[in-house]
Amino acid sequence: MNITHKSDQFAGQDIYPTRLKDSERIVPRTDPVLWRDWRADAPISQAQAREYEAKGYLICKGLFSTDEIDRLIEVSAELRANGQRIRTEDLVTEPGSDAVRTIFRLDEHSPLFARLAADTRIADVARFLLNDAVYLHQSRLNYKPGFIGKEFYWHSDFETWHAEDGMPRMRAVSASILLTDNSALNGPLMLIPGSHMHFISCQGETPDGNHKTSLKQQKVGVPSNEALEKLAAKAGLEAATGPAGTVVFFECNTMHASNSNVTPFPRSNAFFVYNAMSNQPVAPFAARAPRPEFLASRGATQAITPVQGDLTKV
Repeated sequence: MNITHKSDQFAGQDIYPTRLKDSERIVPRTDPVLWRDWRADAPISQAQAREYEAKGYLICKGLFSTDEIDRLIEVSAELRANGQRIRTEDLVTEPGSDAVRTIFRLDEHSPLFARLAADTRIADVARFLLNDAVYLHQSRLNYKPGFIGKEFYWHSDFETWHAEDGMPRMRAVSASILLTDNSALNGPLMLIPGSHMHFISCQGETPDGNHKTSLKQQKVGVPSNEALEKLAAKAGLEAATGPAGTVVFFECNTMHASNSNVTPFPRSNAFFVYNAMSNQPVAPFAARAPRPEFLASRGATQAITPVQGDLTKV
């Protein structure tokens, strides 16, 4: 049975103002986390649904076979090795280095990763959590090389997507598929449990072309130390560790970050942002112009059709 939510009354309004000129504010979340009730045919268990709702993320292991994981790792290495063939706007390098940091529009650069984005083991979870058909708001391949991989500072993705892309509501979920073993040492994703229940309206107006620098080091749309201390004081921090093939689903407003990687062991992951078809971007809420298409797909006309089967057959 579907749920009718009180938040529906806010359609068309900016209920999450941010990039404020003179102050930072922490406000309660208005949108639901789970957009439907759990039921027996859901792609995750009831306990998993409750964990996602309470913590803002869910770490899943064992979804893919060893052969599937090996093939994903092989293709990701090929993409990185042939970075010079990737169109310039889709490629981000490490600050002060030519080492590949991110390849955007991953689904367009690889049939295998396009198939992965549509796989029922991932896409069906997103469709359940959001109670809607979904499309890819963004996709990318992230690398954090050994020794030189730089940190990603604390932020809520939704804050940026709302401010600069015009995503109206918190009705999106990210799936990070680990393509290397992630330990507590090599810069894994860190999350603040329960942080998705509050929205931080950040201080500081958005400069024109902010994405050109924020992709390497984000300075606008980040919370203050005081705000982070308040969020972390309630439930601490958790590192999303696990072997290659682990999938981390995290709610769009969950506060997250990662440390720099000074170990010899690189870290990489495929990253898909699933947005509800009913939640497509409008005009940016706190920027003069929307970010480019490689960062935020706009006007999607066709939802993902989930596909079942062995990834090695692609």
